[in-house]
Amino acid sequence: MKQKITKDFLAFLEKATTPYQTVLEYERRLINAGFVRLNMEESWSMSPMGRYYVIPYDSVLVAFTVANEMHNLDRIKIIASHNDSPCFKIKPNPEMLDGNILKLNTEVYGGPILNTWMDRTLSIAGKVGLKSQDLFQPCIRYVDLNKILLTIPNIAIHMNKKVNEGLELNRQVDLLPVLGLWDKDNNKKDYLIQLISEALLVQPTDILDFDLYLYIAEKGAVIGADEQLISAPRLDNLAMVYTSFEALINSRNMNGIQMAVCFNHEEIGSTTLEGADSSLLSIITQRIMMAFNRSTEQFYRILNNSFMISADGAHGTHPNAPEKGDPTNEVRLNEGVTIKSSAKKHYSTDCESAAVFLQLCEKAGIKVQRFVNRSDLVGGKTLGPITSKYLPIRTVDVGIPMWAMHSAREVIGIDDFVDSLSVFKLFYNS
Repeated sequence: MKQKITKDFLAFLEKATTPYQTVLEYERRLINAGFVRLNMEESWSMSPMGRYYVIPYDSVLVAFTVANEMHNLDRIKIIASHNDSPCFKIKPNPEMLDGNILKLNTEVYGGPILNTWMDRTLSIAGKVGLKSQDLFQPCIRYVDLNKILLTIPNIAIHMNKKVNEGLELNRQVDLLPVLGLWDKDNNKKDYLIQLISEALLVQPTDILDFDLYLYIAEKGAVIGADEQLISAPRLDNLAMVYTSFEALINSRNMNGIQMAVCFNHEEIGSTTLEGADSSLLSIITQRIMMAFNRSTEQFYRILNNSFMISADGAHGTHPNAPEKGDPTNEVRLNEGVTIKSSAKKHYSTDCESAAVFLQLCEKAGIKVQRFVNRSDLVGGKTLGPITSKYLPIRTVDVGIPMWAMHSAREVIGIDDFVDSLSVFKLFYNS
């Protein structure tokens, strides 16, 4: 079973190259599982035992199921994750010619470990805006060039002898990817636009704008002498996107609303239309209640009985720097799904929500760990505290431990990954 799940997850990662492609891939999976799409601009009509999804913006996906009996709509259970990862975004007018070298002008998205992107094989994916009849509704197409196109070459150690002593990379100078070599006999002006137009079978003049990103073209792999680890790009946070949506797809709803949601732009603060720092999730849950003729008061009462899991990666104890972790709360790969806590409330976990998740893990028969930062280190933040501003329900922050978070390739344990799927299924089925 573990091998089957892992193989399917690695296949998903190959498709989920940007948040747009992630939503497209999971829309395909939801449709295959019998989910029906709802549109934000239309009235919603639903029925008991229904399975639905909505794409409010093209990088955000919300899927949910409805209880088999109307009177059982007494609780909302949500698993929230994010589908963006640190990377490089292509700027407008990106071509840069240096001698016979054609480069692309990019800017850093989020907080990647920059030097891990050097000498990698890279490709391009995202979305493109095309001319349309309605000036206020441009035609949107999605593109994944799906072939190795670029690399960001390191400087040879012979010319940079102190590179192994530490080097600060300039984002505008040192990290520009090479698209190819300039052939003076061929016109490569607007070459990226030409590549995109060929992939979409449109005229270059039809392309108005694009939202394109570089991604690591290397495939994920099972590694380790005992084959118990996964090394892959974008594990933060596509591992949690996968297990939350797969758990929903494979669960049976006996009471209330069960929901899985993935937001975009967590890596840059979430304060966008597609980010968690908005009233979007609250609006969608209220619309679901309204479709079943629940009053505003009933909705507020249901919130008091509801629960959310904020699912994001956790830091595993590093094999070469264990001192970076908390001295009494080590987090080891393949030693359990991890509850994350913070006195500063960078995580939403409190005593009650931790107790809920601990009981779920015990009932699921899986191991569980606790993560807190060293007291002298500032940790990251997650979706939990953000979504709680707009949807005030009890929330626990959890994740599976990983090494090299925000690297071009990260590492997780297969047992933790499969266990997260098991406990998420139990969460929905309980």
